[in-house]
Amino acid sequence: MDKNIIDIIAPPAIKIDPNYLKVGDKYAKTIFVFTYPRYLSTGWFSGIIDMPELLDISIFIHPIETPIALKKLRKKAAQVESQMIEKQQKGMVRDPLLETAYQDIESLRDSLQQTRENLFNVGVYLTIYADTLESLRKIESKISSLLESRLIYVKPALFEQMEGFESTLPLGQDHLLESSRLGRGIQ
Repeated sequence: MDKNIIDIIAPPAIKIDPNYLKVGDKYAKTIFVFTYPRYLSTGWFSGIIDMPELLDISIFIHPIETPIALKKLRKKAAQVESQMIEKQQKGMVRDPLLETAYQDIESLRDSLQQTRENLFNVGVYLTIYADTLESLRKIESKISSLLESRLIYVKPALFEQMEGFESTLPLGQDHLLESSRLGRGIQ
């Protein structure tokens, strides 16, 4: 009996390509968010959720230990401060982006040291489905454009399409671990 249920829900075949999967008669592709803007507005993801296309979304939240975060933030603050000093020594006009980044880093360090804040790595994965490769590309382009208009950038899970697909299954397992690998939030 259990064998029949597995046969019913399992696809007849899965073809793995570096840039997509073919699951039965459907093409699937996993993309992930790799950078966010400084602030996100409420409802930033609603355009994706409301899309009529077939897609699976997974969001994984991994805590970052405070001592590790503080060490990385200290290093990042030194890098940004070094860039500001270098520009000043070259006689270049001050860079408000660098100054804002430095202030944000120092503010975050203060909040972490006073245990008012905690840091988390967040992995957002989307697996899109289509009947043809051309349709798959169009959907990917539509999602990329929608997110890029909000300064959120995505990448395909190249050579890791199976891991991406598994990460968006309703199993609660992050096989891609992109948030940890890329060190989003703190580098």
